[in-house]
Amino acid sequence: MFSQTTQLISDYISYIEIEKGLSKNTVLAYQSDLVSFFDFLGEKKIDEITRKDFSSYTKFLARKEVNPTTITRKNASIKGFFKFLCYRRDIKSNPAISIISPKTPKKLPRVLSITEIEKILKNHLTPLELAVVELLYSSGIRVSELVNLNIKNIDLNLKVIKVFGKGSKERIVPINKKCVDRLKPYLKKRELLVLKNPNNALFLDDKGRKITRQKVYRIIRKQGELIDKKISPHTIRHSFATHLLECGADLRVVQELLGHSSIVTTQLYTHISKKTLRDVYFKCI
Repeated sequence: MFSQTTQLISDYISYIEIEKGLSKNTVLAYQSDLVSFFDFLGEKKIDEITRKDFSSYTKFLARKEVNPTTITRKNASIKGFFKFLCYRRDIKSNPAISIISPKTPKKLPRVLSITEIEKILKNHLTPLELAVVELLYSSGIRVSELVNLNIKNIDLNLKVIKVFGKGSKERIVPINKKCVDRLKPYLKKRELLVLKNPNNALFLDDKGRKITRQKVYRIIRKQGELIDKKISPHTIRHSFATHLLECGADLRVVQELLGHSSIVTTQLYTHISKKTLRDVYFKCI
């Protein structure tokens, strides 16, 4: 890869990280996608790239049996990069504007029933496990939002948490009394942990360190085994949204709680709700 290309990628990464406020994981994914694309091109300079190169790259990924969803994401990273170059006038025209991604089947996310959620919460969980599962389900926040919560971001009296979502957008999310009650045993344990190792993070491991995304995934995966299902923190988020809609919550309210910038994203859960109703109907007749 040419040094000029490396510098342009570095400029773009700084742009999406600082000016657009994208998360660290998203930034790393964009960077990886761009490096892979230019490694494929070899010694080609930026201004030598044509529309045919993008088509060749997509076909190359398909031959390697890369998932269509992953190919679409990689293409989006490339499109964003070239749009940035056009905006800065590093290139005269945008050859990536015509990139065509493979069609990806729309998959409805896995959703747990209320009974399955209750079964998990009634299991013999540690105070940390109970607090993590309960807060994820009671608030619908993302795993990245959960691990980045500070102790000052939660108010048990007002029953709210202050969440910083994608693009560092702040939102206030309510939690119910049951959630508050299930958080209290963990918070007592946390008080002892911070005496040994001061830390502002809300969720800490047994050594007093801020818990990681991987730790949360392990906690949820372990609970999924109890109900013979492979689940993730996002499954809990999907379940939260679906259960709200099934109980009559307004779509705009759910959008605000989830921190979706577009109502279109939230509308996915209306399809899940309809599917659930249909499944229940056919079981009863």
